[in-house]
Amino acid sequence: MPTTTVSRRYQITLPAEVRKALGIRPGDRLEVEIEGGKIVLRLVRPPIKALLKKLLAEEAEAVRKLGEATGHDAVAYVRRLRGRDDDDL
Repeated sequence: MPTTTVSRRYQITLPAEVRKALGIRPGDRLEVEIEGGKIVLRLVRPPIKALLKKLLAEEAEAVRKLGEATGHDAVAYVRRLRGRDDDDL
């Protein structure tokens, strides 16, 4: 089992094998809990809906160009599948 050391500033470094196994990247958030005398860390991932909205907002021009180049509109397609025409993915 991998171990880590608490620094003077009460910080720890997650061992590489743990980061790789869970796909943890810089900026990811971890939830910290105490369970029966143990420290439990849980990776917090934003909901997929929030990620899609962020991606569409940040890359709107690239998404538009891709849609034009391929003749597809992924957002409209998903809305049609869901039977919705509103802006809520």
